[in-house]
Amino acid sequence: MNTRRRFLGGLGAAAAMSFVPATFASGNSSVLTASDVHVKDYPTVKAVEWLGQELSKETGGRFSIRQYPAGQLGRESEAIDMARFGAIDITRVYAGGLNNAFPLTRALCLPYVFDSTAHLRRAIDGDIGAEVLRGFERRGLVGLAIYDSGARCFYNTRRAIHEPKDMAGLKLRVPPSDIFMDLIRDLGANPTPLSYGEVFSALQTHLIDGAENNIKSFHSSRQFEAARYWSQTEHSYAPDVLVISKVRFDAMPSADQERLRRLATASVNVMRTLWDKTADESRKTLQEQGVLMNAVDVAVFRKAAEPLLRDYRQDAAIEKLYRNIRALA
Repeated sequence: MNTRRRFLGGLGAAAAMSFVPATFASGNSSVLTASDVHVKDYPTVKAVEWLGQELSKETGGRFSIRQYPAGQLGRESEAIDMARFGAIDITRVYAGGLNNAFPLTRALCLPYVFDSTAHLRRAIDGDIGAEVLRGFERRGLVGLAIYDSGARCFYNTRRAIHEPKDMAGLKLRVPPSDIFMDLIRDLGANPTPLSYGEVFSALQTHLIDGAENNIKSFHSSRQFEAARYWSQTEHSYAPDVLVISKVRFDAMPSADQERLRRLATASVNVMRTLWDKTADESRKTLQEQGVLMNAVDVAVFRKAAEPLLRDYRQDAAIEKLYRNIRALA
C-alpha cells in the first residue's frame, strides 16, 4: 500500500509539471510502469521482465519497463482504470476482470468453450485473439498480447467436488465478472466477488469456502494452505491479457510502437515456456503437501453450463467468436 501511495503521489507531481505524459517527460529515456498482482517469479511477471529487457536493448535504453508485481499498485480492477487514464502504463490482467468493460473478452471466458490449453493457444494466436485485442482501443487501452493461464478449477476447504450437486451451499470467490457469477449460481453454489489479493485471508476467516483458479495461482498464492480440496473441473481456460495505456502508446514514435507490439507477441512464448514448466512443478508440490485432488464428471458440468452458454451466445459478436473458437477444437 505504501508503494502504491508513493508511486501515485510521485506520478501526480510529475504530471502536474507538464502536459506531456509523465513517463515521457525525462527527455532521453522513458520508463514504462507495469503492474501485476502476481508474485515476482510468476510466468507473466517474468515475461514482462523479458519484454522490458529486450525493449531496452533494442532502443539503446530509450525505453525500459519498471515492474510493480505482487499487487503493489493495487487490485486488477484499479490497474485497469489507472492504465485507461494514463496513471500507469502497462498491466497484466485476468480476462474475467475485463468482461464487463470489454465485451469481446467474454467469448474467451465462457465455460467449456475451450477443450484444452492447445485449443486455447490456437485461438488466441490467430484472428480470434487479434480481434479481441483490437477491442480494447475503444476504451483507452491498447491490447499487446494474450497470455494463456491454464485450466481453471474449483478448490475449497470443505469437501471434494465430483458433480455440481456437491457444490450446493458453498460460498465461492469469483472475479468481478457476470459470467463467473452466473456460472457459480447455475452450479448451485453462492458466488462472492473478491479481488485476488483478498482470497487467502477470506479462506482463513471462512468468509468463503473456496474459489476457482488455475493450479499455478493456487500454489503461488499459498491458498492451498487453507483450501485442501482441488477438483479438476477445467470449467474455463480464460486467459490473461497484457495491455498498455492508449495515452502512453500514442505518445510513442510509430517505430517504437511496432517494436513494442512485436516484443510483446514474442513474450508470449517466454511466458508459455515458464508456465508449462512451473505448472507441472506446482501440481507435484501440491500433491506432496497433501492437497486432495480428484477428477470430476465433466459431462455433467458441461450440461449444467449449457443455459449460460445459450444466454451469452445470443449476442451476435460473441456468437461469431464462439463459433470460430469451436471450429478450432
